Amino acid sequence: MAMDDSLMVDGLTKGIPPGIQPIPLNSVGGMGWNVLREDMTMPLAVLKRSALDHNGRWMARFLEATGTLLAPHGKTTMSPALFDRQLADGAWGITLATVQQVRVARAGGIGRIVLANQLVGRQAIGYIAAEMARDPGFDFYCLVDSVDGVRQLADRLRTDPPGRPFQVMVEVGAMGGRTGCRTEEVALSVARAVKQAEPLLALRGVEGYEGMVRGDGGGEGDRDDAIRAFLDRMVGVAASCLREDLFAAGPVILSAGGSAFYDMVAGRLGTAGLPRETLVVLRSGCYLTHDSKSYETMFQQIRTRMPEVDGFGPGPSAALEVWAYVQSRPQADKAILTVGKRDISYDVDLPVPTLWFRPGLHDAPAAMPPGTAVVELNDQHAHLSVPPEADLKVGDMVAFSISHPCTTFDKWQVLFLVDDRYDIVSAVKTWF
Repeated sequence: MAMDDSLMVDGLTKGIPPGIQPIPLNSVGGMGWNVLREDMTMPLAVLKRSALDHNGRWMARFLEATGTLLAPHGKTTMSPALFDRQLADGAWGITLATVQQVRVARAGGIGRIVLANQLVGRQAIGYIAAEMARDPGFDFYCLVDSVDGVRQLADRLRTDPPGRPFQVMVEVGAMGGRTGCRTEEVALSVARAVKQAEPLLALRGVEGYEGMVRGDGGGEGDRDDAIRAFLDRMVGVAASCLREDLFAAGPVILSAGGSAFYDMVAGRLGTAGLPRETLVVLRSGCYLTHDSKSYETMFQQIRTRMPEVDGFGPGPSAALEVWAYVQSRPQADKAILTVGKRDISYDVDLPVPTLWFRPGLHDAPAAMPPGTAVVELNDQHAHLSVPPEADLKVGDMVAFSISHPCTTFDKWQVLFLVDDRYDIVSAVKTWF
């Protein structure tokens, strides 16, 4: 039985119609609800099934063409049901950022996990060690970026040995960035410490996150050059580790690739030319839902850098929408809608009004009138600037596309999958 199958939802669940008595989450798709028929309460977060399917197929074509693997970052959605969809599409594993997230994924039956972070603390290390001892098939990887971190991890594992080597990757970082070794010399000292900690630890690869890299000049070209140099450093560290025979048995893993520069990662790490079998593992998480602004802009940059992607068919499309009502038209040039910071992303860009629907007037959603824009969000309200002549009335329904999907998912316990007629076909639970 899938993790979500036993979960119950009712009229107290955000989006579910009032008065609905508890029903299993997996029966939501059989209730006959439709968004445009006003069967649901709003605001309402929906995932367009056709866009999810398309994005999964597109990424599969990218991976096949580049010879890379994908361990998508699960923190984007924190939904085991969507993890299962990604694995069914061919993902190699799931990436996570915290041990709490790992616990959710393990409860959902995920067998291969990359913790793209350092593992610290008694409870965290003890939990992973216990899971490895309990399940011989649990394939787990985490990061190390300091000799102290390696020693603390090894010391803890001596107390609670999992019965097999703990697989780690040396993290390469960028000056002024987040975690990660700042120089090749530091990275090699960490790798040597891992080697000395065998058989408790096993060095399996080199990891980095290029999304934190900034160019000196601040321009797009400067940043691209800085990312290429960063990826070269990763390859250099891996080559040095090979020369010193620091890697454990098995393929060498090279892992990077967030949702913005995975083309550059695939191109450079995929041609590393190391004298040993190498697996290039990307960790893009936002490809599945995409968005309508930040990642859409970044994808257009990918098209410029890698024109071959146009041969894969239409690029990823936005799957995530948040619907709300117009609740007030207090001024000719302003409308207030029933959606706010508690419901929708606003950390990168304000949401984008894309569609509107008036029950009794439209047969299908229409494009939003030109000149409309969200100019402010309160906790539960959106301030929409509108042309005075715009035919937007109280009770109209508006769909918002978003920028940076991660921080919309974490505002919803349940999101609803819809078909192209906006029938509710299923629902997924998030675990933030």
